[in-house]
Amino acid sequence: MKQTVFITGATSGIGMATAKLLAQHQFRLILCGRRKNRLERLQKLLESVTDVTTLQFDVRDKSSVDESIKSLSKEFQQIDVLINNAGNAHGLDSIQEGNTEDWDAMMDINVKGLLYVSKAIIPQMIERNSGFIVNIGSTAGKEVYPGGNVYCASKYAVNAINKGMRIDLNQYNIRVSAIHPGLVETEFSDVRFKGDTARAKKVYQGYKALQAEDIADIIQFVITRPYHVNIEDLVVFPTAQATATMVNKNNA
Repeated sequence: MKQTVFITGATSGIGMATAKLLAQHQFRLILCGRRKNRLERLQKLLESVTDVTTLQFDVRDKSSVDESIKSLSKEFQQIDVLINNAGNAHGLDSIQEGNTEDWDAMMDINVKGLLYVSKAIIPQMIERNSGFIVNIGSTAGKEVYPGGNVYCASKYAVNAINKGMRIDLNQYNIRVSAIHPGLVETEFSDVRFKGDTARAKKVYQGYKALQAEDIADIIQFVITRPYHVNIEDLVVFPTAQATATMVNKNNA
């Protein structure tokens, strides 16, 4: 029987790459995001390979999250795997120069959005005494760097929530895992630098960054381990990266 995987932030980057890979492995997919046109294109691409449905909502909107998940058709109502992937960074300002709207966006999407989606799905996993939640964190949740302040705080929160989930859901046989990528070449920096494409490109120049497909491959590996195995906390850097601020750009 096909397992059903629910992916937030499926319209780009790691979420999209994960959707494409899991489709090849015959998982049934619920793809979520804010951009309707991208969701429709992705569904059209993958529905010849596996069963796919889409939900358009913003994870910051709790009512929309709840209503969208309740609207799922019967064949998609049992969610076996939740991948909390939606998240982003806004700005790289010092704390004293930070934009409070950027702060709100990061905390609302990266932390509260993850909680809203999880809250809506966890009850059915508890009822079945099975399920898997994979939270996509960041090495920013392990190490603070200059200008990272609130973004790092949001990812430290994801790390803490992941650990708390695992403790609270242990009695219900639910697996909980976090994957913390370092530098991944996606739209992440375009969003962080608010459309400054030249600045965003510089982040990934001079070395081979992780690709979205690399993280998708890790996610697929993690969720397909035997049920008694839980890879609970995984950090992955590109070879060129040693810390949040140390990247070898001499061996491109």
